[in-house]
Amino acid sequence: MKKMLALLIALMLSLSVCTALADVPSGVEDGVLTIAMECAYAPYNWTQSDDSNGAVPISNVPGSYANGYDVMIAKKICEANGWQLEVIQSDWDSLVPGVQTGTFDAIIAGQSMTAERAEQVDFAGPYFYATIVCLTKADGPYAGAKGLADLAGGSCTAQIATIWYDTCLPQITGANMVPAAETAPAMLMALETGMVDFVCTDMPTAQGAVAAYPDLKILDFSGTDGDFQFTEQERAENVNIGVSMMKGNTVLKEAVDSVLSTMTADDFNALMAYAIEIQPLSE
Repeated sequence: MKKMLALLIALMLSLSVCTALADVPSGVEDGVLTIAMECAYAPYNWTQSDDSNGAVPISNVPGSYANGYDVMIAKKICEANGWQLEVIQSDWDSLVPGVQTGTFDAIIAGQSMTAERAEQVDFAGPYFYATIVCLTKADGPYAGAKGLADLAGGSCTAQIATIWYDTCLPQITGANMVPAAETAPAMLMALETGMVDFVCTDMPTAQGAVAAYPDLKILDFSGTDGDFQFTEQERAENVNIGVSMMKGNTVLKEAVDSVLSTMTADDFNALMAYAIEIQPLSE
């Protein structure tokens, strides 16, 4: 009798979970995929004044258009699934809460697939494999750095609520971490104006920054003992870039993965190179 009762309880719990998951709307029942991004994080995403180079309207900022790598990926996902694309501008700290409450269907915003975020949202992808680097002035005292140890004593920052600030910069012994920047442009401006000696970011952001600010230099320590240290699991969870959506939204996750799984790292890199090529030099 006890075994039968235990089996009955387990079955009821299983049915409850399945019912709860089934109740999660995909968000694309209307044929529209609504995504959010900062629209200020080149080359992943940016704002421009017209629809050149395939830019799409920002629905909550009339007269403005979004473009960048994230928009290009979103368009591929929509084209493959027969959806229309709607882009909403949202501040970085509002992205996860927005997808949790159903304000938008997904986040495609250069967002790392961290374990902490995965507790709050589901991820599809990755849709880019990023390398973490530092940026400094080409004529500055840290331009010749060969590893993290050479950055000791320097002042630094990164964008708020990112692994760059929370996980990477603390690995630099003796570095003077100043408060995190609210946005990627603010982070770069802190470096440009001399408020800090270097910043930490990912390679696409750094490449876009150098295109806009030729006086900057990328410090890439990958493949050396002086690089940022991650286990393989940490690297998969922290460095890869994914599409996030509401927990339990299996319909949307499978639809997005069905598109991203057909693309290779070379496909991603080629698309990112194009985004860097067409990004505006200032936002």
